[in-house]
Amino acid sequence: MTRRAFLLLLPLLLSGCGALSELSNIGRPPPMTPTQNPTQSPTWRPVTMPMPTPEPAPTEPASLWRSGSQGFFQDQRASRVGDIVTVLVQMNDSGTLKNDSSASRNNTDSMGITNLFGFENVLSRIAPNVSPASLVNTNGSGSSGGTGEIQRSEAVTLSLAATVTQVLPNGNLVIVANQQVRVNSELVALTLSGVIRTADISNTNTINDDQIAEERISYGGTGQLTTVQTPSWGQQLLNIISPF
Repeated sequence: MTRRAFLLLLPLLLSGCGALSELSNIGRPPPMTPTQNPTQSPTWRPVTMPMPTPEPAPTEPASLWRSGSQGFFQDQRASRVGDIVTVLVQMNDSGTLKNDSSASRNNTDSMGITNLFGFENVLSRIAPNVSPASLVNTNGSGSSGGTGEIQRSEAVTLSLAATVTQVLPNGNLVIVANQQVRVNSELVALTLSGVIRTADISNTNTINDDQIAEERISYGGTGQLTTVQTPSWGQQLLNIISPF
């Protein structure tokens, strides 16, 4: 009885955390996370990239130019940890994959003994209903065909502010952006991270998403609509373990 009760309660235990979280939000929209330092997140890790061998800067007394400087005058573009740069995201991606295949096979095999030193007569006496000339006669055929097609289209156009979290030894900047928008009972979250060059930042302190190295963009949401559109955990489990 104890084992049966455990098996009956197992589905409730598996979905307990998600169910309790949804029950706590009944009658009110999903809560937004507070603004926080991205480097304090448990999943944040410093970025390590291949760097050139550092060379000591020569001393040049009475020179108007500072070695390693990227501009004669200081501007307001992001260049230090904590600075903010605006990222312009314009993604329009589409693809089509189509595959057709077919295969067929026909086999015919026959084997018999017409003369074998007279032993074919012995076989006739042992098995009078078996003809030595047609001992084995097999044939078979098979065919298979398959057709597959995948079409996808994605478009994302937006702008968001990112924070410089790290300055690499070669001057490149590591940026992280987090944006949340709540409309009625649906919370949409957008996260972006990557490495940029200060030279790619425009004079309006903006940069395009195609100029970001190691770019990671996540766009999704939580709420009532997302819950309805997401298959239940039981259906997801069956889709994984079902062989059909």
